Amino acid sequence: MAQIGVMGPGDISRDVGALKMAQCSMKGDGDGDGILRGPICSVNKLVGFRGAAKVMIDWPNVTASGNQELGLKPEELQKSKCVLGFIPVIYYSILLSIGVPVNILTAVALCRLASRTKKALYYYLLAVTASDILSQLFIIFVGFLLETAVFHRDVPALLLHSVSVAEFAANHASIWSTVPLTVDRYVALCHPLLHRQISYPARARKIIGVVLATSIVSGVPFFWWSDMWRNSHPPTALDTVLIWTHVTIIYFLPCSIFLVLNSLIIHTLRVRQREQRCQEEQGTKSAPLQRLGKTTAMLLAITSVFSILWAPRTIVVIYHLYVSTVHRDWRIHLAYDLSNMLAMLNTAVNFFLYCFVSKPFRSAVRDVILLRGSPLYSRRALPQQQVPTNASISSLYSGNSKRFQRDFTPLSPHGARKPS
Repeated sequence: MAQIGVMGPGDISRDVGALKMAQCSMKGDGDGDGILRGPICSVNKLVGFRGAAKVMIDWPNVTASGNQELGLKPEELQKSKCVLGFIPVIYYSILLSIGVPVNILTAVALCRLASRTKKALYYYLLAVTASDILSQLFIIFVGFLLETAVFHRDVPALLLHSVSVAEFAANHASIWSTVPLTVDRYVALCHPLLHRQISYPARARKIIGVVLATSIVSGVPFFWWSDMWRNSHPPTALDTVLIWTHVTIIYFLPCSIFLVLNSLIIHTLRVRQREQRCQEEQGTKSAPLQRLGKTTAMLLAITSVFSILWAPRTIVVIYHLYVSTVHRDWRIHLAYDLSNMLAMLNTAVNFFLYCFVSKPFRSAVRDVILLRGSPLYSRRALPQQQVPTNASISSLYSGNSKRFQRDFTPLSPHGARKPS
C-alpha cells in the first residue's frame, strides 16, 4: 500500500479531499505495490515508488495530463483502467496448470507413434507440441505470471527485453511448425508418389530444425518491442515496423499458406470422391478415403482453430496502432486482454483435437496413462518397412501369403517325390 504522510488537524481542514483519498487507499488489499481499491477507485499502480509521501488522485480514466500533475516520469505513466481485475491471473494459472501436463502427455504419445510408424506426420505434430510448451512457459509463466502479476514488471529492462525475445521466438515456432505439417499433408494427398520420396523422418527433423532456428532469429528484432500497456506516447516508426512484422509473421503469412493449401486439399478430396462415386456406379472397386479424411480433418481443425483464436488479437493490435492506444482507452485495454487470453488458449487445445479425430493417438495416450508399452500396428509395421516404393501393400500381402503356403504346406503322399 502506498505510504501516506501524517497529517495534523490543520492539514485536514485545509484539504478534505486528501483525507477522503487516504481513507479510500486504506481499503486496499495491502499488497505494498501502490494498488488503490474502494467503491469508486480504479485499479491503479505506482511504478517506481521510492518512499515519498504521495497520494494518488483517482480519475475515472487516467490521462497523461493527470500523471504530469503528479510529477511522474513518462515511463511511469499509468495505464487505463483494468476492467478484468484478477481474472487474467486466475485464467492463465488454470491454463498453465492444465496445458503443460496435457502437452507433455501429448508429446510422449506422439514420440511413441513416431518411433513405431516412422511417419513424418508425427514428427511435425511433436514439434508443434514442444513449441506450445515453450510458449506456455515463456509467455504465460515467465512473461505474465512472474513479471507482470508477481513483480509488476519491476525488473531490469535488459531482462524484460530478453524475455520478450524468448516469448516471440517461442510464439513463432509454435505457429510456423504447423506450416511444414500442412505442406506435408498437401503433398501426401495431391502428389502421393512424390510424398513417398521426400517424406521421411530424417528430412522432417531437418525441416523442424530450420523452422526452430528461423524462429529464434526472427525473435531478435522484438528486443525493442514497445510495452503497449505502459507507454502513453503514440507508436513510433519503429513500433509501426515491429507491429506489422509481428502480425505478418504470426497471422497473415501463415494463414495465407493454410488457406491456399487447405483449399487445394479439399478440392482434391472432392475430385476423388466424385471419381469414387463414378467407379461405384460402374461396378468397379475403389479404395476408401476414410483414413485420408481423418488426417485431413485433424489438419483442418488445427489450422481453423488457430485462425479463429488469433484473429481478435491481430485486429486489436492494428487498432491500437492506428486508432487508439491501449494506455488511453480502457475498452482497447479490455479487448487486448481478452484477445490475448483467446490466443494463448490455442496452446492447450490441440490435445483435445487429436483425441477427437485420431484413434491411433487415443490408443497411444491410453498406453501412456496405463503405463503399457505394447507396440501399435506391429503386424503392419514390419511389412511396410520391407515394401519397395513402387509396390503396393496388397501385392505384398498376396505375395507373402503365397510364399508362405508354398514353403510350409506339407506335400501330399501322392505328390511326394520317391527317394531314388
